[in-house]
Amino acid sequence: TLQRQLQQSDCQNVLMKKVFDTHMLFLQINQSAAALKHVFAALRLFVGKFPSAFFQGQADLCGSLCYEILKCCNHRSRSTQTEASALLYFFMRKNFEFNKQKSIVRSHLQLIKAVSQLIADAGIGGSRFQHSLAIINNFANGDKQMKNVNFPAEVKDLTKRIRTVLMATAQMKEHEKDPEMLVDLQYSLANSYASTPELRRTWLESMAKIHARNGDLSEAAMCYIHIAALIAEYLKRKGKVNIFKPNYVSVNITVE
Repeated sequence: TLQRQLQQSDCQNVLMKKVFDTHMLFLQINQSAAALKHVFAALRLFVGKFPSAFFQGQADLCGSLCYEILKCCNHRSRSTQTEASALLYFFMRKNFEFNKQKSIVRSHLQLIKAVSQLIADAGIGGSRFQHSLAIINNFANGDKQMKNVNFPAEVKDLTKRIRTVLMATAQMKEHEKDPEMLVDLQYSLANSYASTPELRRTWLESMAKIHARNGDLSEAAMCYIHIAALIAEYLKRKGKVNIFKPNYVSVNITVE
């Protein structure tokens, strides 16, 4: 059957990607609020039936879905904002349940990355988006089934971090002609992601580029050394390489 084909290789297959892309197309093309309501319902069913596609293996589908849902959280229609916020909360809850009620690490990381991308693509962060974040927090506060687990706290931490990124980005724009202040703001943001190596690396790389552009090569080198240390620590923790015995291999990693 079609469902069995979609579930092959833990939902990591070409047919799953095509079905997923079809769902995404309905979000990428302008739709009425009434049509979007049905699209969100279809996505809830899709995520509920095939959680492995999003929370296991490659993170591509998870990242793409987070991006499109967040874009809808900035929609001009209040009803669409509410529906998108409800879908996003449902998605995070499914991630929590899939991980046996331990964490929402993947959705957390992919949502922060999507926010960072949307800031450049769509200019999110205004009152509409803030309203959607408040709706998500309200869902977390009122979810009685999740009252005795860590999920509501993780949701609140995520929305807090999203607001931190939005605020820091706004401050960076104000000080884009003051390189020292700009780097200080990026350093603070990088420190806030000490527990998320991939995002910390992203901001450290951005800092290095600013230093290099301003001719501060020793400061740029320190950023790259810090990045190298993060990667070495990750590889050691995963048992992929012994950092005390150089192993000259090229390693492509993705921290989730």
